[in-house]
Amino acid sequence: MFGLFKRDPKKKLQQDYERKLQAAMEASRNGDMRANATLTEEADALLAEIERLKKADQ
Repeated sequence: MFGLFKRDPKKKLQQDYERKLQAAMEASRNGDMRANATLTEEADALLAEIERLKKADQ
């Protein structure tokens, strides 16, 4: 019953991943390649965590 109120960690990670990619794209458009690389690396780490959680659920 209480499992109904638990939040899905994958959903939050997916939202964070999408925000990081958006920020990386905006940094790239502004010419800040260092920020773009950093944000893309952080997004890749989030994606790896999402994939790990998906495998753990199966």
